[in-house]
Amino acid sequence: MVLDARGLMCPMPVLKTKKALRDVPQGGVIKVMATDPGSVADMKAFCDMTGNILLSSVVEGDVFVYHIEHRQK
Repeated sequence: MVLDARGLMCPMPVLKTKKALRDVPQGGVIKVMATDPGSVADMKAFCDMTGNILLSSVVEGDVFVYHIEHRQK
């Protein structure tokens, strides 16, 4: 699954990710694209708090790309 959160400011990328993860099966991976620089810290904190796994966090041009594995605590 791919979530395009480009153009959204904090906290919307994280909120949209949280909602989208409901449709991702346990162990599945979602790719999130965001342009808000604050999303870097936000996605890490979100994953730490929820038990999801931040597999990667990279910058491609002006887009922050995250791969998150859906896990539940």
